[in-house]
Amino acid sequence: MPRFSVIVPAYQVQAYLHECLESVLSQSCPDLELIAVDDCSPDACGAIIDEFAARDARVQPVHLPENVGLGPARNAGVAHASGDYLLFLDSDDTLTPDALRSIADRLKETGEPDVLVFDYARTYWTGEAVRNQAALQLTEEGPAPFRLEDRPGLLKLLMVAWNKAYRREFVEEQGFVFPPGYYEDTPWTYPVLMTAESIATLDRVCVHYRQRRMGSILRTTSERHFDVFDQYDRMFAYLEERPELDRWRPALFRRMVHHLAIVYSRRDRLPRGSRADFLRRARTHYRRYRTPLPHTSLRARVHHTLIRFGLHRTYRTLQLASALHRAAARTTGKLLHGLRTTALRVHYGVQRCLPVRSDRAVFAAYDGRGHSCNPGALESSIRGLAPHIRTAWIARPEHHHASPPGPRCLVPGTAAYWTALARSRYLVSNTDFDHRLVKRRGQVLIQTGQGTPLGHIGLDLQERPAAARGRDFARLLKGVDQWDYVLSANRHTTLTQERVHPGRYTTLEYGYPRNDVFRTATAADVARLRASLGIPEGTVAILYAPTHRDYRRSQHRTLDLQRIVRRLGPRFVVLARAHHAYGAPLATTCGRVVDVSDHPSVESLCLASDALVTDYSSLMFDYANLDRPIVIHADDWEAYEAARGTYFDLRASPPGALARGEDELIDIFATGHWRGSRSTQLRAAFRERFCAYDDGRAAERVVRRVVLGESELPPVVPLDERRPVPSAAASLAREPLATVPRPAGPPNVTDHP
Repeated sequence: MPRFSVIVPAYQVQAYLHECLESVLSQSCPDLELIAVDDCSPDACGAIIDEFAARDARVQPVHLPENVGLGPARNAGVAHASGDYLLFLDSDDTLTPDALRSIADRLKETGEPDVLVFDYARTYWTGEAVRNQAALQLTEEGPAPFRLEDRPGLLKLLMVAWNKAYRREFVEEQGFVFPPGYYEDTPWTYPVLMTAESIATLDRVCVHYRQRRMGSILRTTSERHFDVFDQYDRMFAYLEERPELDRWRPALFRRMVHHLAIVYSRRDRLPRGSRADFLRRARTHYRRYRTPLPHTSLRARVHHTLIRFGLHRTYRTLQLASALHRAAARTTGKLLHGLRTTALRVHYGVQRCLPVRSDRAVFAAYDGRGHSCNPGALESSIRGLAPHIRTAWIARPEHHHASPPGPRCLVPGTAAYWTALARSRYLVSNTDFDHRLVKRRGQVLIQTGQGTPLGHIGLDLQERPAAARGRDFARLLKGVDQWDYVLSANRHTTLTQERVHPGRYTTLEYGYPRNDVFRTATAADVARLRASLGIPEGTVAILYAPTHRDYRRSQHRTLDLQRIVRRLGPRFVVLARAHHAYGAPLATTCGRVVDVSDHPSVESLCLASDALVTDYSSLMFDYANLDRPIVIHADDWEAYEAARGTYFDLRASPPGALARGEDELIDIFATGHWRGSRSTQLRAAFRERFCAYDDGRAAERVVRRVVLGESELPPVVPLDERRPVPSAAASLAREPLATVPRPAGPPNVTDHP
């Protein structure tokens, strides 16, 4: 008996079926049967299913003699199922990597519940992936399993069959079947949740819900959308047969009204001329199943009123008025934007005619993010060493909270912003300023950079179209011509920068100011930071910070962080930080995985952690200054190198242990190799190569040279004389902190010279 029966009905999806079936059969949990149901599809779906069945004995092909629709096709699959749990997957969707393993682990943790609800993400043809907006309902905090009355918020989720795993015996005992027609999930999902004695949640995206550009059934104009009324008749009939479930009637009535309003209002569903008839039937259903409701939102009250009285013309009038209002707002907005842009150009031109203020400095980082990185460290140093300089920080409003009280905050694109760019003597950023900036005589522009480069940058990207993404290299060189000083942390960075960013600037090979805090922080600072992040005492905090992938438009999660902490045991926690280019977290905060993507200071996260896990991020070069363990997860090095290009082979000279997969990464931590002697030797060689100048006084050297005009600068403290603040785990015993059985074969920390 397999653990899972995955049922995939197929009809006219030959372009997507391969990917769907492969996503199931390639799962790291192989204990499954895949029941692929050919719903008499007129295209090649049947042949594709037979091809997979010939290759893999886990595939059970089912060919129906006539087309019966999605619901009955699923029933046909259930009739052949023998697994402990049933999962349904639409044939144009896919399971995410390791989804079944995560589901299996969660089922075991929660005592084999009747139903496990997991999350999904909508994936678009553009490559974008957007997680379910109601994901907060899937939190794993609190007791589990539970009943629906303990977590009624689950009814706010999309009512589909494919975001749940069902205990097969529970389904058979209750006699659940899918009805024919459109919206077949409605009379299945609600009764399942209401009847289940035990429910659990898994806060993880397990399904990628494909948003097809065209061809989706629910986006096809058809009279079949009237099937929604029959489905709700079936659902309320189910309630009539079970008086003990009557308490759910108000919630289901509210969901019905919301659903009918959506079907009615969507232009791509109902045929022309059928809307009035649809609303008349909706009015009949409203009166038939009407239930007193508590106070609801204004939008919901409007929907209830229009459907209750069948106000077709009123509904259409409101829709037309809303569309006219939006069109008028767009036109007015464009006009105002044009006037504002013209006024700001004039203002900037006037400000450029006024004298440069020698006591002003303006800073920015990451195109308008908060006070951070090298510019942030320099701004703080200038306030300490040159208090006569008045500083300002450019940041979008949502990042102002991350700025300290000293500098004035400027919003990009405002009059104050253009005034600062026109009249400040010192302009400091780790990216290029606005391309409309006209650098004046007497202004000094400091380009701090964003880190030691492993992947190609600058002009080296001309032969890397995936990484360049249409970059304007002429504009890049125009920006380089405005640079006066460029910061560098090591000789490798200096040689690379001067070749790929050719210009007349002066390179200041003084170290990176953002790394000064690694020398100035104390053990008390580390303890305070760990407490603020909720890291329990006596645990090892792993900072996981992967880099951006140029060959992917959306963030790709290659590690199952929840599984990792489960395998390593309670002595480990993971701080997950997504790359700022994606704007989405790597994982939700749950248990011993903490999402720190929005934390304003990556340096603070480094200090709070005990080890770093990354792939090809420049953070590894900064983290090495702490002399704490670094583990490289290089599962796609060939793809990264092909898309971006690299300046050296990280696998040949890593800063610590190297893992090529998730199990190997777990093994490295479970056996203690992450902080073993070989890892220490690799890190020492790495630090000698890349950390020569980061002695805690880099910012001071820059300020004294550029702002104060001094030529005698503080000498660099030799590497062997530096004493970075130790991690909290440094005092823990040296025995392994986890009890995970070690897989066959040695870890990959001894493969390097």
